[in-house]
Amino acid sequence: MPNIIEITDLSCPELDLFARLTQAQLRNRLEPEKGIFIAESPKVIGTALDAGYVPVALLMERRQLAGQAQSILARCGEIPVYTGDRELLAQLTGYALTRGVLCAMRRPTLPTVEALCTGARRVAVLENIVDSTNVGAIFRSAAALGMDGVLLTPSCCDPLCRRAVRVSMGTVFQIPWTYLGEDPAHWPHPGLERLRELGFCTAAMALGERTISIADPRLARMEKLAIVLGTEGDGLAPATVAGCDYAVKIPMSHGVDSLNVAAASAVAFWQLRAGEMER
Repeated sequence: MPNIIEITDLSCPELDLFARLTQAQLRNRLEPEKGIFIAESPKVIGTALDAGYVPVALLMERRQLAGQAQSILARCGEIPVYTGDRELLAQLTGYALTRGVLCAMRRPTLPTVEALCTGARRVAVLENIVDSTNVGAIFRSAAALGMDGVLLTPSCCDPLCRRAVRVSMGTVFQIPWTYLGEDPAHWPHPGLERLRELGFCTAAMALGERTISIADPRLARMEKLAIVLGTEGDGLAPATVAGCDYAVKIPMSHGVDSLNVAAASAVAFWQLRAGEMER
């Protein structure tokens, strides 16, 4: 049975998870096994539970106790469920809850790069992408369009920050991901060399004189391909482009020079997928 707790004091320390801890404090990088992230909306929370993620506490509008969150409550055992009306919860968190439900969950132990890449034919590599909306959208495209995993450089936005999780529609729980190195100095070298040792050809999505079209048949024939995408605005670092096997562009029309990185990722993942997907 759920442990329903009516919120009477917004300063209650048990509510810090949802209101007062910074992203860094939730992530707890010094002790990752104690780290927490926040999932938002019954659909996303359900996807996390399906993937084996462990809930710690719930925060939900009172009306959701007998509404959309009933199935979530039934799956979460006796964890605390803090509740109040919509206005009170918005006052606590500083924003209106999507679908009226938040769930604090344990952060997972991430796979090694080698484990993630075992058997993988296509991986996405995200270099220093800092916008949580873009990271969430890229994860959704990667999961939907044939990527086997996602690798992030250490300076990327956390894929388990609340907004990235929500924008990904929970696909961040469905596709394997991990960090390619533990320090920003590990990218692009020796990160690129590590990918090559694992058998991957590297394709930098970038503009420049030596670029080839994304439709070049050589790319589709690659047995193992890592598709490298760069940060908003500046794109990939010159050293990254120079270190990749190919620089690849998406042909544009009407004088447009490039797409937003999330939109470009969807085009790249579909065009460069391995083999035929179900249609």
